[in-house]
Amino acid sequence: MDALRGFLEDLKRHGLDRGHARGLLYLLIARHIFQADGTPVSRGLTWRQLAAVLKKFRWSKEGVRELGLNPADLPPRDRTQFWYTAISLAKLDSPEARQAAEILAGLLPAAGYRVQ
Repeated sequence: MDALRGFLEDLKRHGLDRGHARGLLYLLIARHIFQADGTPVSRGLTWRQLAAVLKKFRWSKEGVRELGLNPADLPPRDRTQFWYTAISLAKLDSPEARQAAEILAGLLPAAGYRVQ
């Protein structure tokens, strides 16, 4: 979990937390992410696990606007349910999601991560 926290913090530090919401969700669910030295960050998360992670690390709710969603239309009081609903509506099975993930994966080596 510490490696995942570091990964999310590094994304924010490098400005990769904006403009890549769909790609980030796809990568965290469907791909394996490693630090440059080979330390695993994520080997793929379930939707429920990812929703809990985004809640725990207080990921900005405004990020769902990149998915075409209005934060006010999602469950306001339960942040885990908020993220779970956003993930379910993100169309992660689309070619656009895969393309967004590939774009983000190409940017991650500069932040010290690699994706498989």
